Amino acid sequence: MSHDTAIHSLQGRRYLVTGATSGIGQAVALALCERGAAVVALGRRPEALQALADAGCETHALELTDSAALEQLIEATGPFDGLINSAGITHVESALTLPADAIDDVFHTNARASAVAARCVARGMIAAGRSGSIVNVSSQAALVALDDHLAYSTSKAALDGITRALCLELGPHGIRVNSVNPTVTLTPMAQKVWSAPEKRDPMLAAIPLGRFAELEDVVEPILFLLGDGAKMISGVCLPVDGGYTCR
Repeated sequence: MSHDTAIHSLQGRRYLVTGATSGIGQAVALALCERGAAVVALGRRPEALQALADAGCETHALELTDSAALEQLIEATGPFDGLINSAGITHVESALTLPADAIDDVFHTNARASAVAARCVARGMIAAGRSGSIVNVSSQAALVALDDHLAYSTSKAALDGITRALCLELGPHGIRVNSVNPTVTLTPMAQKVWSAPEKRDPMLAAIPLGRFAELEDVVEPILFLLGDGAKMISGVCLPVDGGYTCR
């Protein structure tokens, strides 16, 4: 497949993007629009949804943990050629003091909502006879232990488990399922969180490439996994971490 063919393989296809009002999800939604795909973008921030609408996305405000509302919206807006599960929250706290409610909140958004979205999108794809690709935005925290990340790490490890389970079940229908597992990615929020040298420098020292990920460093692998250039890749949890997890 030529480079041009791989780029154009997203044109005219229809994708659902969750967590589209910030960070990786927003960047993916905009990149898909730029490449000629039709995008249905879900998020919670009205002003960010308006910016996506102005860029050509169909937008919907939704609380993803409301499974019934999520299912209804997917049934009403599908079928799709793929899904990018980018919605995620975190709660950074010692495992010794982490409240049970915080664990539930993180799991409900990062794992359960992603599983619900994936199965609903997949059902529509199968009914319409469409093959395609689902990409879950996981984390390096699913692959290695990080201090104070019990809820986040285990929720993202669960998401990687969802990726593998869906790969097995959906493969016979021509639907591929993969995860990307980024390191610290310099969204506006991350830039603030990781600006303090005492926090930033030890993490950078553990990344062989010596830098954090920019948004495009994560977006481009996602677009690759969605496109025809990755048509034999499924069930992969792909570190996008500058080598952090090689240790």
